[in-house]
Amino acid sequence: MTVAADVYPSRQLNQQPRWLDRLDPIIHGDPSNDAPLTADQMARFERDGFLVLPELFNQDEVAVFRNEVNRLRNDKEVLEQPSAIREPDSGALRSLFAIHRSNNLFKRIASDERIASIASYIVGGDVYVHQSRMNLKPGFKGKEFYWHSDFETWHVEDGLPRMRAVSCSILLTDNTPYNGPLMLIPGSHRHYISCTGDTPDNHYQRSLRKQELGVPDDSSLNDMVAEGGIEAVTGKAGTVVLFDCNTLHGSNSNITPSPRSNLFYVYNHVDNQPVAPYGELTPRPDFVAERGPVEPLQIAPQHYR
Repeated sequence: MTVAADVYPSRQLNQQPRWLDRLDPIIHGDPSNDAPLTADQMARFERDGFLVLPELFNQDEVAVFRNEVNRLRNDKEVLEQPSAIREPDSGALRSLFAIHRSNNLFKRIASDERIASIASYIVGGDVYVHQSRMNLKPGFKGKEFYWHSDFETWHVEDGLPRMRAVSCSILLTDNTPYNGPLMLIPGSHRHYISCTGDTPDNHYQRSLRKQELGVPDDSSLNDMVAEGGIEAVTGKAGTVVLFDCNTLHGSNSNITPSPRSNLFYVYNHVDNQPVAPYGELTPRPDFVAERGPVEPLQIAPQHYR
């Protein structure tokens, strides 16, 4: 397979950490068209690389979503699937991938116009779900996830060519400052940090439980935080967080009694499908990175009972 020149190199032999300028637009949509975001919201997404939409889903809807999550987390057949990722120490379910494929409710949520129309506007056209999962961070045992740019991993390990994808996290539980909320570095999406380290094949089996490769060096993180600070996303269940594929983010362990869970969808433009991984690795499984063929998502109003 012929692969275009790698404009975002990372984890290459003898490579030193370095900052590269972003070569792709942040919002691809035409501002002259009807936008599903206000001018202020678009400006904040451009500036910060993320946007928080408080309680976009109501509590009745969240209850439906959460009931389905609880059903799946206790299903022994589900827990034995390769797409079920366990905590490194306790063995508790950490994430269940490809939920838009295997579950009718979560498939419908992916196409809900409240979120999918925004994603389509940000990436500038037809989208499909590149990755989906439900994330669980149980009380007392939920482990941290270290700082990283999703795009760096998707580019090196999956072959995602350009920064034309957006992530959507739907909070299913209240996120407080104490139960390991998502943390983001505002403005970090404007730079690409080239990481070091040799990535072994099938690294996903470890990295989805504990991120160790494809993480920025301490000096770069120090400078990024000095420039942009850190914002922890707190809010009620039903809140939605949209963030650019290159925004640096992570989360702390949850040592409180309060669990934290969310549904997570990655929307990618149909013209930005993965090619051969730029790290010259065996592609990760389809449940982690959809490799196609794909059909544009049919975005429509959804109702849940």
